[in-house]
Amino acid sequence: MKAAICKRYGPPESISVVDTDIPRPRPNEILIKVCACTVNRTDCAILTGKPWMMRLFTGLINPKIPATGTDFSGIISDTGAQVREFKTGQEVYGFFDQGLGSHASYFCVSDDKAISVLPGGLSHDEAAASLEGAHYAYYFIHKLKLKPGQNALVNGATGAIGSALLQMIKHEGLKVTAVCDQAHFDQIQSYGADHLIDFTKEDFTKSGETYDFVFDAVGKSSFPKCRHILTEKGIYISSELGSWNQNPLFALTTALMGGKKVIFPIPGDIKKSMQYVSGLIQKNAFRPLIDRKYPLEKISEAFQYVASRKKIGNVLIGFENS
Repeated sequence: MKAAICKRYGPPESISVVDTDIPRPRPNEILIKVCACTVNRTDCAILTGKPWMMRLFTGLINPKIPATGTDFSGIISDTGAQVREFKTGQEVYGFFDQGLGSHASYFCVSDDKAISVLPGGLSHDEAAASLEGAHYAYYFIHKLKLKPGQNALVNGATGAIGSALLQMIKHEGLKVTAVCDQAHFDQIQSYGADHLIDFTKEDFTKSGETYDFVFDAVGKSSFPKCRHILTEKGIYISSELGSWNQNPLFALTTALMGGKKVIFPIPGDIKKSMQYVSGLIQKNAFRPLIDRKYPLEKISEAFQYVASRKKIGNVLIGFENS
């Protein structure tokens, strides 16, 4: 079997694709034959060890798991003696934001991780692309009281988080303005956007509109710049800490002041987000946005592309020849 290995934190060029033995599952593990996975922003953070906070979970000096990969969709090839919930031959998918080592033809994972049987009708590519970005998008909104007719803006609507978030809030009945490149207008409109702004030609903070929610899914705006486009009780949420790590502080201070405020989303229970997204899939209210697909042998190129921040949606890794 083949696996993408990086024993030290570093750039995409430090990844090697090696031949190795198929692992054997421990009593509480399942062996997965991987059919698809993604390279995502979480993978890039684990690969580089940046931000440094990641290392508290993934290893201070070197990665605890030398194989890269945080998500997967595949087939159970074998199970440990203590596994009861899953059976050989089942098609499953899963995600763990501290790393799984899933950029491999086969890998073992504990049965207590966030793993679920594929929703009916979903391909392995679609399943893998319905995890990382959708997980973070869910935690943008899970504590908000969304009401039909509210006005929202999504900055970065073509990203894995942004495209998932757009569909989630449309499902709740909100009116959505999507900010993205005009080249992707048709695709993002098909996901439910009511209005579109081309960020290459127009500053959305100067549109004259006001919003109940401003969701920055790419971390390229700020609360001070967006404050005047929020309604009296409007909420600003960003996927990033901010250029000066200010967003968590804004979340604390604005909560005490009343009026317009910042919420800093903290991702939590992955099983909960997967259940939510699976429900949307079954209602035909969610479909992942997929940019392109690389073979495992070109995974360094995939990491380089994701790190360039030019991708839309999800970047897949396929295993047809692995």
